[in-house]
Amino acid sequence: MSEFGSEVARLLSERGMSLRQAARLTHYDASYLSKVISGTKPGSRQLAGALDRLLGADGALTDMITDKPAAAVMPVDDDETEAWELARMATASDVGAATLSRIEQAVDALAVAYPGTPPAELLGRVRRHLGYVARLLDARMTLAEHRRLLVAGGWLSLLAATCAIDLRWWDAASARLRTAAHLARETGHAEIAAWCLETRAWQLLTVGDYPAAAGLARDAQAAAPRASSAHIQATAQEGRALARLGDPARADAYAALARVEALVSPLPMPEQPEHHYRYDPAKSEAYTATTLSWLGDPAGENVARSVLDRLESSVDGPPRPRRAASARIDLSLALLAADKPDEAVGVALQAVTSGRLVPSNYWRAREVVQAVEAAGTGEAAELAEAYREFCGPGVTAGRRELPGSPG
Repeated sequence: MSEFGSEVARLLSERGMSLRQAARLTHYDASYLSKVISGTKPGSRQLAGALDRLLGADGALTDMITDKPAAAVMPVDDDETEAWELARMATASDVGAATLSRIEQAVDALAVAYPGTPPAELLGRVRRHLGYVARLLDARMTLAEHRRLLVAGGWLSLLAATCAIDLRWWDAASARLRTAAHLARETGHAEIAAWCLETRAWQLLTVGDYPAAAGLARDAQAAAPRASSAHIQATAQEGRALARLGDPARADAYAALARVEALVSPLPMPEQPEHHYRYDPAKSEAYTATTLSWLGDPAGENVARSVLDRLESSVDGPPRPRRAASARIDLSLALLAADKPDEAVGVALQAVTSGRLVPSNYWRAREVVQAVEAAGTGEAAELAEAYREFCGPGVTAGRRELPGSPG
């Protein structure tokens, strides 16, 4: 038995620990560890370090392993030892596939909850999961597990940014988007990277920077895998931004709608259409309704009615009341374009008083209020009062607004 082996055997005896226990806790093969202790196999500094930590030897075991001279030829046994060590490091993990699967399932569950959960409530849940992911990053895991954990963190950061935008918490949204984009680069995840660009485009759209929103939406399309959900969403987002730019971009807005239709038409209905990061036909139709209503196209009214019926039924998934509230804003704008201001007020009142509008959509409701006031509609005062009650400035108190915010 070598000096190193004798010392390891002594420490194991003092700690009342068996060789097999030590092998399991250090993630080494028990037969290999037995040969090292008996002196028939040389120990490595990696093994010595693991045993130092396990047995509380304060580095004494590592000091007993002498480095080989640089010019020495590695014996066959040492070559075999290094191979075992590399294999051990590639498979040793304190995380495990089951934990990662649960995290990934939680990410999907949170994305499914997004359309029906108040953003502040959902953000709290997302932050708790992000904290858990951050703690796990300090654990020992394989490279594949590390990437899966970073990807989960990327999706969670992206969803946290989306909730923050819904609440008009711009600084928090920007920080979360930067984190998500960084994790997308670290993992080479093109879809998360594209969603980051699309989400930023949506944020700029809500504050009135339409040229920049259109540009970022095009960047997102370029970054996204072809025909992916991120690619389709970015195309639809470009169409909405172009619709806000008026006549010079009118033809381009219609072209974007045509591209979305071509991308969506061959898609099957997803198993969970309410999943925020999986595109579904109802979402495509909703974006078409918004774009047409902003273009003042008479076709917008029928599309908006169809969207509302679809979102409030169970034809393709559970009812989505938050998206339905947004669809009512589209319908009210389309009704105004069709010179039906009285019906527009009634529809807008339902949206505003539903409690389902999120702060990032208040500016759209405000546009309806301003339009019915300009039209001199009798119920305009009632709608304006409801807007002040449900969408008043106190909602975003204490948070910095972006310059040029329309709402």
